[in-house]
Amino acid sequence: MFSTIRNSTNLMRVALVLARHDALFLLELFGLAPSVVSIVRLIAGRKAGGRPGERLAQALTEAGPSFIKMGQAFATRSDLLGEEMCEDLSKLQDRLPPFPTDQARDTIERELGQTLEKLFFTFDDTPIAAASIAQVHFAVTESGQKVAVKVLRPHIEQAFQRDINLLYWIAELVENLRPELRRLKPVQVIKKLAETVEMEMDLRFEAAAADEMRENFRGDPDFFIPEIDWSRTSQRVMVTERLDGFPLDDRDALSNAGLIPSEVLTKAANATFLQVFRDGFFHADVHPGNLFVMPDGAIGVVDFGIMGRIDVKTRRYLAEMLLAFLTRNYRRAAEVHFEAGWVPPHRSVEIFTQACRSIAEPILDKPQNEISIAQLLGQLFKITETFEMETQPQLLLLQKTLLVAEGTARKLDPEANMWMLARPLIEGWMRANLGPEARVKNAVEGAAETLSRLPRIMDTIEESAAIISSGEIRLRSKRVVSHKNLGENTNRIMSWICIALLGSIVLLTFS
Repeated sequence: MFSTIRNSTNLMRVALVLARHDALFLLELFGLAPSVVSIVRLIAGRKAGGRPGERLAQALTEAGPSFIKMGQAFATRSDLLGEEMCEDLSKLQDRLPPFPTDQARDTIERELGQTLEKLFFTFDDTPIAAASIAQVHFAVTESGQKVAVKVLRPHIEQAFQRDINLLYWIAELVENLRPELRRLKPVQVIKKLAETVEMEMDLRFEAAAADEMRENFRGDPDFFIPEIDWSRTSQRVMVTERLDGFPLDDRDALSNAGLIPSEVLTKAANATFLQVFRDGFFHADVHPGNLFVMPDGAIGVVDFGIMGRIDVKTRRYLAEMLLAFLTRNYRRAAEVHFEAGWVPPHRSVEIFTQACRSIAEPILDKPQNEISIAQLLGQLFKITETFEMETQPQLLLLQKTLLVAEGTARKLDPEANMWMLARPLIEGWMRANLGPEARVKNAVEGAAETLSRLPRIMDTIEESAAIISSGEIRLRSKRVVSHKNLGENTNRIMSWICIALLGSIVLLTFS
């Protein structure tokens, strides 16, 4: 009862914020608290200027950090909010006024157990950036290394927990009151948001993410990830080497440095593709404030709080689907959706093929520099209701990432398409992972995995046999099988499995 009252109070607070910006349509969209909406509308009684998406972005910024992140997630849902509103939400930046520097200093000293003077030779009291969870200060160590110091906001955990509890409550209401929206998995989406936020609020996790990506790109001269100073990193403080560069979308700085936009964009596109498809681990907050061009033309990246992961199987499905779309093989694009389990098996492949064609042709028919993979994914989500497609949270995060990346690419070089620039890399990856050789490799790996499980299967069989006190197992046919016969049968089964696996590999090799 107490939690319901508390959530209702918080909902009223959020509704008032939405009303101030004439954005109550968000609650109306999900059929939430109509009485609250009516009362608040009477109290506010105002009409704000600007497009609905712009008003909603302003309201979410005022509502607080969790709602900023929720708005960024909504930016991928053109099936719910429409193209124009999602485009406005995609510009929603996670920026807030900085908190007092003395609080930042206190946090650093308390977390690292030393005075600031012992930790750093110099420390800049003016933060270089401030967001919903943390802010960043520049400093210099005793050894003369320039570093960036990220510090969590005071009491941020309590504020997020309050908002997340409210969002869970709202998501449960949506699932109960609007059964037709359960396919969107609102509770699961909020759970994913909560997990992301929890990871962001422990800077050791962010440091580990940066370290993992640095390892993935070790030796790559075109993509740079700063090194973590683990001796000065804790739950609420993270120190990294400082990047020297300018924002990726600063065309004037690019020109002054004598760099060619298309070459810089090619490096950024290659890095994006490698993160998603080679590593299955990608930076999911790639706005220009996090991407820099280094003096040597390499791309430097910061802020690893929001990261995405895609497993190998999903990567292969996604790659094959995109390849089918780009070659206009819409039947194959549809089949991949069914094979991946994204569309229920009782739906018609033929009709879904027709839907795929209707989505892709208007996009692929555009000039090369206007073709958008993110828009293609977004249009796919638009037909989810018709074909009962379940929401895929990992693909939503990927679509949001690609949407921002493509927007940044267009600012950098309006005449270029980042995917066409990365084409040689993409084609090489496709041959290595979707060609005949890859099929054989996958079959061998699958065979090896199956064979590796056989000893455990054998142990289970033997343990089950040992349970029979008489030392024998009676089958339904009344036939008695002794331990000796059981072992012979098991060996025979193993032989047939090995023959079948080898046969599969041979068939794949010569098919």
